[in-house]
Parts: sequence; structure tokens; C-alpha cells
Amino acid sequence: MVILKGIPSILSQELLFALAKMGHGDELVLADTNFPTSSICSCGPIEIRADGLRAPELLGAILKLLPLDTYVPSPAAVMDLVDSDKKNGLATPVWEIFRQNLTRAGVQAPLEKVERFAFYERAKKAFAVVATGETALYGCLILKKGIIPEYQLD
Repeated sequence: MVILKGIPSILSQELLFALAKMGHGDELVLADTNFPTSSICSCGPIEIRADGLRAPELLGAILKLLPLDTYVPSPAAVMDLVDSDKKNGLATPVWEIFRQNLTRAGVQAPLEKVERFAFYERAKKAFAVVATGETALYGCLILKKGIIPEYQLD
């Protein structure tokens, strides 16, 4: 448990440390329960466990601390549906919850959709992958860290 003012208690010390170490352009993956987190992290990213926490809840807490990149078309990306799921009209309500959290944080850009295997490759280059307890299909999200201008530092 984190006992600091203004820090959401669901953010572990390990996750807070990773957020603090990330630099401009570094990426953080919030992975659902089906995501191959340990396999992806064997390629380099830090593996952080947040089992039992839903991705939207964790996203809301992270966005209170992490500035997102304003120099890219979209600082947040989801894994796009595979063709068979598109054909079957699979709904992804978790994406709307992600969008709502991002909008509350001031992000107006749409979610980028990344093809499944390209998403895996991008995750291998991420700074860290957070294994959440998210059970929604396509409940993974990549966040690109931005900057905090000097005038906002205090």
C-alpha cells in the first residue's frame, strides 16, 4: 500500500517506480489476463503484476500521475480485432471505458488500433508491461509517456 498524499492506493510501489523511471516516448502496456505478459517480458520489458485489478480502474489511477505524449497522433493504442472477430461483430465495451478515462485526463485523440502481432512486437519494446486482472477481450492498452513542461513542475 502506498501512503503518500495524492497517490492512488491501487498503484503499487513497483508500478510507481516504473512510471517515475519512464522517459518521454517510453511506453507502458496494460495487459489483460489473456495477454502473454511473461513471454513478452522475456524480451526486455519490466513485468509488473497487478492481478485482480481491472485495466480501466488502473488506467484511471495511472492517468493522475503519467503525462501522455502530445506530439503523436494518439498516445494510447488498443489491439485491433482479428478478422474473424470483426466479421462476427464482437463488441469491445472496454474500449469505451478507456476512452472515457482518457477524455477525463484531457486526451482528445482517438484510440490507435494496432494489428494483433504488431501489438505484440510493440509491447516487446515497451518500458514495462502491467499484468492486470482484466477479463474483457481486447482489454489491453499501450500508453506513450509525454512530458511535463517546466512551468508545471513544483
